[in-house]
Amino acid sequence: MSFRWVKLKRAREKLPAAATEKLREAPIVDLNLFTASPCVLVMDVHRCRFVPYPPSAINALAFSHPSSLATSSKGPPTLRLAVGRANGDIEIWNPLRGAWHQESTFRGGKDRSIEGLVWTHDPEEQDKNGFNVPGKLRLFSIGYSSAVTEWDLGNGTPIRHASGNYGELWCIAAQPRQQSIEKKDGHIVNGDDEDSAQYQSLAVGCADGSIVLLSTADGDLKFERTLTRPAKKKARVLSIAWQTKFIVITGHADSTIRIFDIRNGQQIRSMSLGAGPEGGPKEILVWSVKCMVDGTIVSGDSTGTVSFWDAKLYSRLQRIASHKADILDLAVGVDGESVFSGSMDRRTTLYRRTAGSKLGEKRRWVEIAHQRFHSHDVKAMATFETKGISILASGGLDTAPIIVPVREYGKEHHRTLPCLPQQPPVCSAPRKRLLVSWWDREVSLWKIATSLQTLIESNEYEDPSHSPTKRLVAKVLIQGEESITSADIVQDGSLLVVATLSTIKVFRLKAKDDSTIGLRKIEIPSELRGIGAKIIEWSPDGKWLLSVTSNSKVQAIRVAGWADSKKTPRFLPQIVNFKRLPRKTLQSNYLHGSLGAYDRSISCVAFSVDSRILAVGDLSGHLDTWVLEGHEDLTQDPPITSPNNDKTSSSSSSSSDESDAEDHPTLVYAQHWKRNPTAHLIPKLPSAALIMSFRQTKSTSVSPKALTNGNGHLHPTRHNPYPHSHDLPTGEDRLFIVTAEHQFYEINILAGKISDWSRRNPTSVLPKEFRSIRDRAMGCIWDVAHSSSMNTDRQRIWLYGNAWLWMFDLAQDLPRPDHDEDDESDSDEPQVGEFSKMRKRKREKAVRKKSINLSMDHDSDSLARLGKKERDSGAGSQIPPHEITTGVGRKMRKTTGAEGGDATFVKLGRHVSDESEAEDEEEDDEEDQALVRLRRGEDVAMVNGDGSGTGEKDEKTQREKIEKGPPFWGTFKYRPILGIVPIGGGGEDEDNDDDALEGMDAERMGRRKGVEVALVERPMFDVDLPERFYGDQEWSERKDADVRL
Repeated sequence: MSFRWVKLKRAREKLPAAATEKLREAPIVDLNLFTASPCVLVMDVHRCRFVPYPPSAINALAFSHPSSLATSSKGPPTLRLAVGRANGDIEIWNPLRGAWHQESTFRGGKDRSIEGLVWTHDPEEQDKNGFNVPGKLRLFSIGYSSAVTEWDLGNGTPIRHASGNYGELWCIAAQPRQQSIEKKDGHIVNGDDEDSAQYQSLAVGCADGSIVLLSTADGDLKFERTLTRPAKKKARVLSIAWQTKFIVITGHADSTIRIFDIRNGQQIRSMSLGAGPEGGPKEILVWSVKCMVDGTIVSGDSTGTVSFWDAKLYSRLQRIASHKADILDLAVGVDGESVFSGSMDRRTTLYRRTAGSKLGEKRRWVEIAHQRFHSHDVKAMATFETKGISILASGGLDTAPIIVPVREYGKEHHRTLPCLPQQPPVCSAPRKRLLVSWWDREVSLWKIATSLQTLIESNEYEDPSHSPTKRLVAKVLIQGEESITSADIVQDGSLLVVATLSTIKVFRLKAKDDSTIGLRKIEIPSELRGIGAKIIEWSPDGKWLLSVTSNSKVQAIRVAGWADSKKTPRFLPQIVNFKRLPRKTLQSNYLHGSLGAYDRSISCVAFSVDSRILAVGDLSGHLDTWVLEGHEDLTQDPPITSPNNDKTSSSSSSSSDESDAEDHPTLVYAQHWKRNPTAHLIPKLPSAALIMSFRQTKSTSVSPKALTNGNGHLHPTRHNPYPHSHDLPTGEDRLFIVTAEHQFYEINILAGKISDWSRRNPTSVLPKEFRSIRDRAMGCIWDVAHSSSMNTDRQRIWLYGNAWLWMFDLAQDLPRPDHDEDDESDSDEPQVGEFSKMRKRKREKAVRKKSINLSMDHDSDSLARLGKKERDSGAGSQIPPHEITTGVGRKMRKTTGAEGGDATFVKLGRHVSDESEAEDEEEDDEEDQALVRLRRGEDVAMVNGDGSGTGEKDEKTQREKIEKGPPFWGTFKYRPILGIVPIGGGGEDEDNDDDALEGMDAERMGRRKGVEVALVERPMFDVDLPERFYGDQEWSERKDADVRL
């Protein structure tokens, strides 16, 4: 932990001088954030690095589609990257045109590991109406057992296993898929043979030397045949690959590579790598084999050598000793001109085929470059290439996936994806200052001490060296083998809920003393306890427990007596089932395959402040919302079953049950959940929602008081024994959303439309620095308050990602970015209209673009002047020309005519792609800016041709900006962030500070009490990793590592 003293004048006046030096050395994690503004922005941050969360090593990587240069875009919309980890988890990443969104995580369990991953694509079919049905994408895995597991993408759970009487599985590969062709009559046939089966078989290599084929036909997974039986000298099958549809290549632990024909099960050839190095093992381990598009075989072995083998003669063509340690994996380019190798020496090496120096000389492979992208062993690699994307994904013991450009290697930066989960495994009970964290099967509860600044201002300062800043007050170990999927705690710290995919457990928390908290298990209905959940959450008032099952079924249950500390809370037997609107996911091209129900998987949920509005979002971008109708009446005991129909609380499959549930709702204390009447008006998001949170109010902790004398205007009758009100919620209904493409939307849920703030602040007005962030948002914290002295509202939302923290004040509009320098110079001149000025800018940009192209080709500098986004190949951003250190020159001078005539510079690299798309984005941004001005009411006088009164308006606007403070602010000083949660109060009552601030200067008058949070960091230098390989000229690094140990 670290301590940083914040130099506040008020703090220095109250703090004894002798205590200042002690505080500098005290182990307190406390920090205040400020902006360089007259209105100072304050946020109390507890930097916490004591939360245990060890990231797990990456053992396997697999793309859902094969590479294809026939695809012009950045991959099909169903493209996904599966990442298998040593703890049994499988992460599903969506490249999303370079945004890289971690959509979901399939949880593992005790003593489970993922050692291999493959995707298959079932053949396309036609339904009874003659329409083409896309084939299903399927994911398979192996790991330290004799079973192959198929995963249900929609549920994130294993759907079937296939095992047999053979050894432990070491490697797996999927048969190349036959290309489907659509004839003119609309029928789908196979590209190779119309009568042959199109299902892909799986080939697995075993520890006993056997090779087993598994069939995936008819949506099943069955044993097909065994290619070879283990010989007396058992040689483990370490790697496997398909050369063609019928030829299998295997790498063994006995210095050999074997070729098999699956049609007759015979071994075609055995290729030897010779004896091991002198002084080392006699046998060479072939850790990886791959086949290129022309059939050339590439192998990587334990001597650090890459070998190239002829596709027909099966003889070695060339070998390159490029690594100082074992080569653990290989990856090949789609064009057959590039190969990557990853090794235990942490290096990623690129090889390319070059032309011979002499006429007729054969082309040879050469090592182009190597770089240490990883800090430990590189265990897995996979490539995906189209015309618009060309990337290599790699991973290893350092736990972070890394994306490296293939075609643009050396011209673009690599990109490191977060190794921590994108759904933060932390939550808090602010009123009790409790921080809850979980990983694997363990939950930890920490008590966070009061912040230093609060102690100083309340005159309760004591020597911090005698009081710990954090204390572990409780720990829960969940029985069973499954890992925890979600957990949550009530705001007052009285109830804790923990969920796995098979069970849900609730605990009552009660403090025994200052250092420990007692936990007691509370029983919940078996219908809810036995099915488990992937998302579990308490409502803000603590009265409802919401669960989302593995198949995205939304359920809730009411808690009674939770507020009375003397009584044991109990769960009512009624389970409320929320019916989602039926929606179909449309596919642009059925040949891209289908992910099934995966796109409809719920990824985030949100309750409104008064707990009367519920919203859920799925991976396809659809939103479903419900409202709690009526007023709470504690005099009406809820019935054991729903009136007139007891199926409404348990059935959710058929449409008849859904209509019955609407007619006869499940009443709980005279209230019931119903679908939002304007749900059909809520627009679909362009991408999945990362963050959904309702706007907070100053009176967040104040909930409507329950009726104890009944609803006076409602009377039970024989036909209506349980009368209830039909009043809808009237509280805050604005839902703030951040999508996977970092687009901001705010929706009025009850009105079913975009809010006024969102219409005035589209994505195009977000700060350029924020729009350039590549790591996706993970969570948010609200900081809401009202200052009567300044007559201003503060509605700040703090967004954070893996390595950034940004604040946006939703009480004011964001400043518009300047797209054109000419706009500033002509801003005081009357204009005819915004849209005519926009057309003028288009013509001027076209002229400037033409003049720039005459002098130089597109590079990062010219693109910046044109106002375009830099185009990349799916990895990092482009490297500026003056920083490129590999390869030859990037431009050549071309002359025409006589010597000394006209000369132009021609760029040797690729040109900017998707030019029309870039122009469309430019025009859309300009149209957005024109609409923003009109919606905000800016320059209305100018649009009408009247420029009077602008000076007075500008002066008033400037004064309001100073009073409100900055509209946004950001920092990149924290990394990597596991999560941020509120601790304590902060910002709920600023009026108490008005007297203390009276008479101060402007800067101190602007100082406001901010939110107090616990920022949990998990740096990699705190993670225990195995000892890594140190090669030549690395003695200094090894010495530093020994010192740290």
